[in-house]
Amino acid sequence: MYDTTAFRKGLKIEMDGAPWIMVECNFVKPGKGAAIYKVKLKNLVTGQVLDRNFRSGDKVGKPDLEELPCTFLYNDGDYHFMNTSTYEQIALTEDQVDEAKNYLVEQLEVGLLMYNGSPISIELPNFIEAAIQYCEPGVAGNTAQGATKPVTLVTGLVVNTPLYIKDTDVLKIDTRTGEYVERANK
Repeated sequence: MYDTTAFRKGLKIEMDGAPWIMVECNFVKPGKGAAIYKVKLKNLVTGQVLDRNFRSGDKVGKPDLEELPCTFLYNDGDYHFMNTSTYEQIALTEDQVDEAKNYLVEQLEVGLLMYNGSPISIELPNFIEAAIQYCEPGVAGNTAQGATKPVTLVTGLVVNTPLYIKDTDVLKIDTRTGEYVERANK
């Protein structure tokens, strides 16, 4: 059980029989009355977001969550991962993978979040390196300040990059924002 003193952004709790993560957590002490915690929660299974108030001293459950270190293997309609400690293969559907599919390149090390023994989400690294599938050539004369062009990665993600990027480059992408960071040194 967690007491309200443990509340913070990113804390995973169990409420109403489901796992939730605290997206926002604010402590409010009104002029009179008891202190409260105003919390925005996101359901880790369904993605539902709700606001909830907790009085100081309230308790919430600790979910049965486990993060497994896994490697992404391949996609054949389902997304296949291998647990790096037991070598067991785990398959996830496209709905379970959700937005992470835009960043899954073969042999990518990820964390697979398990709830009561079932996979519910993927924890991506902050940066990935991905090859380019298609990119337009940079045209001479289009060099105004900050000029960019769209580039399609092997994962299907489209990112805006500087004009000097070629189709043979490997790019470093920020998985939190989905933006181009730099060319990878390969």
